Amino acid sequence: MAKRKSGSIAVPFLVTIFIGLIVVGGAAFGIYRYLGFGKTTAPPEPTPRTGQTISYDDNHTILMILDEPEQRCSSTFVLMRSIPIKKEIVFIGLPTNMISLIDGAQQGLKDSYDRGGANSAVDFVQKSFGITVDRYMKFDSASFKKACDIFGGVSYEVNVDIAGFKNDGSSQYMNSTQIETFVTYSMFKGGERERALQSAALLSAMVNQADGKRIADGFDGSFNSIINLVGDTTVTSVDYKNHKVAIKNMFENGSSIAVSLTIDGTDAGQDFLPSENFIKSVVENYFTDENLGSDSPVAPAPTPDTENTPAEPDNSERATINAPLEEGVPLEEGETVTVGTDAPAEETSASEETSAEETSEAAEQ
Repeated sequence: MAKRKSGSIAVPFLVTIFIGLIVVGGAAFGIYRYLGFGKTTAPPEPTPRTGQTISYDDNHTILMILDEPEQRCSSTFVLMRSIPIKKEIVFIGLPTNMISLIDGAQQGLKDSYDRGGANSAVDFVQKSFGITVDRYMKFDSASFKKACDIFGGVSYEVNVDIAGFKNDGSSQYMNSTQIETFVTYSMFKGGERERALQSAALLSAMVNQADGKRIADGFDGSFNSIINLVGDTTVTSVDYKNHKVAIKNMFENGSSIAVSLTIDGTDAGQDFLPSENFIKSVVENYFTDENLGSDSPVAPAPTPDTENTPAEPDNSERATINAPLEEGVPLEEGETVTVGTDAPAEETSASEETSAEETSEAAEQ
């Protein structure tokens, strides 16, 4: 009997094993997928991009008071107007001997403060300027120097004979202690008016010389540090939360954001009477948005002749921090948009159509 060749037995055996592996492997893969293993999960929907809006609602006014009885100097008053939509901070030094006719009686800033504290000083400033002062901050030595340290001091031209300073009008660097000494110096040639002017100008220079990006990045910690040191203030953490995006954007993206105003007026003996024209100018340039619609605005605009004067186009300011987006395109996270507060065009068009219909009906009658 002839012997079989071993190769004729090996080939069918290998084919059988191969087919078995395919069948078993396919079944195992089917079970693997059926049980949910190896499924590719669809990527989640992208989170909608959101943005923060900066408007005139972010404007705010704070009366800053430096009260240091140990310096043997009257308190220092500076009115700060912050306008984030324009990336601008305005400092107005208020002489302590400033007087004003309020409710038919002469009143003074220092007397009001000495009599009723910071709230009375705020009330005096509001009635003198015809504005709203939103908050006040009363600094002592520690909190004032802390604020100066956060901004990093200032280089400022000094032309007054104070111990430790050059009296030649040259620019010299001041640390927080020197700044405190300067603004509480009581022997300025121009008296309290000059001290107020110098205080506002120095604060303006300090803000402009600071690294805005650094200030913006550390603003949360800086606010907490100062607010914990200031013993008497109406500024709250809620105020900061509501405005911090606008304030941080102003510091980070603005350039030379601070200006100081020299208060104009008349010296009357030991008192100072501010100019009515100066007050009107300040209100018109920096407080107009909050006085629109007021029952008795300080600087009312003349009533236009609507019958003979054509309507002027709306030129209210609008600015966008980032490039404008097309309709339907959301903002990147953290992007901010600056807008004005003018009325929508649809409302104007509707009003004009209504007026035209009323005129037509009157003509037919």
